[in-house]
Amino acid sequence: MSANMYKFEFRARLKSVLTWSLAVMAIALVYLSIYPSFAGQAALLNETMAKFPPEFRAAFGLNGMDLSAVLGYFSFVFLFIQICLAIQAGNYGFGLVSVEESELTADFLLSKPVSRVQILTSKVLAALTSLTITNIVVWISSFVFINLFRDGRQYDGHILLLLLLSIVIFQLFFLSVGLVVSLLVKRVRSVTPYSLGLGFGMYILNAFSGMLGDAKLELITPFKHFDPNYIIQHGAYDLPLVLFDIAVILISLAVSYWLYVRRDIPAVV
Repeated sequence: MSANMYKFEFRARLKSVLTWSLAVMAIALVYLSIYPSFAGQAALLNETMAKFPPEFRAAFGLNGMDLSAVLGYFSFVFLFIQICLAIQAGNYGFGLVSVEESELTADFLLSKPVSRVQILTSKVLAALTSLTITNIVVWISSFVFINLFRDGRQYDGHILLLLLLSIVIFQLFFLSVGLVVSLLVKRVRSVTPYSLGLGFGMYILNAFSGMLGDAKLELITPFKHFDPNYIIQHGAYDLPLVLFDIAVILISLAVSYWLYVRRDIPAVV
């Protein structure tokens, strides 16, 4: 790893990290702040939702969700946080090596006395640090706002811990997949369409998986692997699916290094 390159990459993402961190904190604040007034009517809402078709409830992750309970309501909020985290991680993954290539500065970077492995390692560690900061903000804001607005209702701290711990693997999945896809395509001119497509695409697959009950779709999307409802109901992760995520992360990173070391880098003519 190159310390100077790591610092440069981290500073380059600092503004983005602050923006995403404030965004997820705002989501947690806005939604959890209305929980006290919402919880009183949640029982009636639960009865209303029960009348909807099971496919509709499954598409939006509402099956078995008790919105009057603290964690039941938080699981609904957590889904929006997951979408933001997926787009952020995908954004960093797609932009990790494609930014220099699109700006035609990659050849200048590779002229430095560092290996390609060191370059990519520095970039990956800088992206991981950035995601960790956002992760910490999610942890702090979730604990603070839940305890501030729970209105005296009790919740299982162990399950909340499981929900928040899932963020690490969730972020790594989108980061590593974004990185390997960016190296498989010839050139990524803009990372935004790719990261939005990956984040929302995986969420839509999760919705269709719930509607159609297709187990094959569950293997594709981490939204299903870290379904808040499943974690709350079972007090644990769906271990085979989590192990599948870890395998995808490790394979994606290994393939990314292999591709980057052998990649033809465009130069300024």
